Amino acid sequence: MLVVVSPVQVLRIMQLLCSQGVHRHKTLPVPAHAIIKPTGGPAALYGYVLSISRTITLNDPKKRNALSLSMLTALRADLLADIDSEELRVIIISAEGPVFSSGHDLKELTSSQGKEYHRHVFGECSEIMTLIQEIPVPVIAKVNGVATAAGCQLVASCDIAVATEKSTFATPGVNVGVFCSTPAVAIGRAMPRKVTMEMLLTGEPISAQAALLHGLVSRVVPEEQLDQETLAIAQRVCQTSRSVVALGKATFYKQMALGRETAYGIACAAMVDNLALRDGQEGVQAFLGKRKPVWTHSTEKVSE
Repeated sequence: MLVVVSPVQVLRIMQLLCSQGVHRHKTLPVPAHAIIKPTGGPAALYGYVLSISRTITLNDPKKRNALSLSMLTALRADLLADIDSEELRVIIISAEGPVFSSGHDLKELTSSQGKEYHRHVFGECSEIMTLIQEIPVPVIAKVNGVATAAGCQLVASCDIAVATEKSTFATPGVNVGVFCSTPAVAIGRAMPRKVTMEMLLTGEPISAQAALLHGLVSRVVPEEQLDQETLAIAQRVCQTSRSVVALGKATFYKQMALGRETAYGIACAAMVDNLALRDGQEGVQAFLGKRKPVWTHSTEKVSE
């Protein structure tokens, strides 16, 4: 079982990785209490598992980390790698360079590619955005720069988003004749309708503080604190039960798409299922006994 290390220790390891130009196939010396392992996949991204969290980094800064078809394929592979492992608790999506992601690669959207190719690109992107909310572990966007169009959609699709003060967000497709209709699905569910429509109709960017105010991101921090703040959230999640989090995440997104009465029915059933989990009862007994819970992270039930 992989162990959780403190945010400071994690940050030091990450700095070591960055200073040595790590990519997905490189093995580095790290402290004995931490484990880093490559996740495999195309060179467009690199990913590694640190303690019980995985970081996936969009790594094509020369192309502004555009979500090309190859990048989307790599992102899907890294999201699904070892997804059922009890050791995997959190996924963090970050990016190299000053642009988190500029969205789709416009070179793939010319008429020479044809409608079927375009359908494939948008279909793949939509499936991945949905996948982020369907996988059992929380996904955190770590944003330090510009996120536009499908890049903004990616931020909106993540469960949690931490951004630096210099980050900006936009859906500028209307300015190049391609309305950001698919990004609007995720952004419109994260932000108020009229704010979303202003972004879509004008293409004007909003600041990180505005994104926080309207619900696109969950926290805004100084650039020098981004790693520490993101990892602190990840560590806090790692202290909870994987099976309880998985059930809670699935229930949240399911009930959000329903009317209030139906949503309460779904949520009540989920609470009952939660209490039937071994970890559910462990948490209750630990609280009553004034001790720390010992999680199994499994879906094993104590009762039916």
